[in-house]
Parts: sequence; structure tokens; C-alpha cells
Amino acid sequence: MKREEKFMKEAIKEAKKAYSKLEVPVGAIIVKDDKIIARAHNLKETKFDTTKHAEILAIQKASKKLESWRLIDCEMYVTLEPCSMCAGALINSRIKKVYIGANDEKTGAVGSVFNLLEDYTFNHKVEIEKGILKEDCEKILKEFFKEIRKIKSSKNI
Repeated sequence: MKREEKFMKEAIKEAKKAYSKLEVPVGAIIVKDDKIIARAHNLKETKFDTTKHAEILAIQKASKKLESWRLIDCEMYVTLEPCSMCAGALINSRIKKVYIGANDEKTGAVGSVFNLLEDYTFNHKVEIEKGILKEDCEKILKEFFKEIRKIKSSKNI
């Protein structure tokens, strides 16, 4: 198994934790020197806070662990393409590279809707690699939204 797949599987584990809490199943991990230093999953619904995206929570945990907001030489693995808020956080935290599973055609800010990491001139460039275990990452999202639609229709929401 390739290194990228090994770490994306760990991010998928986080996405499954979000799913079990009826959160949109997005998981993220941060790696430094081939070791996972932070793990997180979406908690927007649980915490009633729109900023509780997996990427933001992972960045906060990694910053605490390293005692620095600069996550130099760190890599993020995330199951769904980051939104504009999270892409901005990647730039500002100085993450070296982001590995992305599934594209987000509605709110993706790393190539699907626009590309905050490449189309603009910022003081830091984040490297990008997309499509890591794409099918696995898409599958969990599709299953989740199918289940949510069933729940809503049974409750006539």
C-alpha cells in the first residue's frame, strides 16, 4: 500500500466517526515526519458551530501539539476537498501539502468551484494532490446523504 493511501485510510476512519454522529462524514489528519500528529472530523452539527470543519479542528490540534501556528513540513489528508474557509486555513497555517480524496463540486475551493491554493498570489503556496482513494471517500458521502434523505422523508422534514 502506498504511503498516501495508508494515511488517507486514517482520514476515512475520522470521516466514519463523523458519520456515526450524523455529521457530514469528512475526516482529516495531519502528518509530520511520517507520523500522525492530529486527527479530526466534522463537528458542525454536534457543536452548533459552522467553523467546526475537520480541517480546522485538525489544524488546531496540530498547532497545539507543535506549540506553533506554523505547521511547516506538515501534510494534511482530507476526505473531501476543502471549502474556502479551510483552504484559507491551510495557507495561513503554512501546511506544506494537502492530499484530497473526493472533489466537492458545490463548495470546493481547491479546484472544483475555484482554486484558492493556486489561482491567487499569497505568501505561502500549498502543494496539492487529488484523488487519493477517491472512490472510498465518495462512497461514504453518498451513503450518508442517502441515509439523511431517508431520515428526513420519514419525518416529513
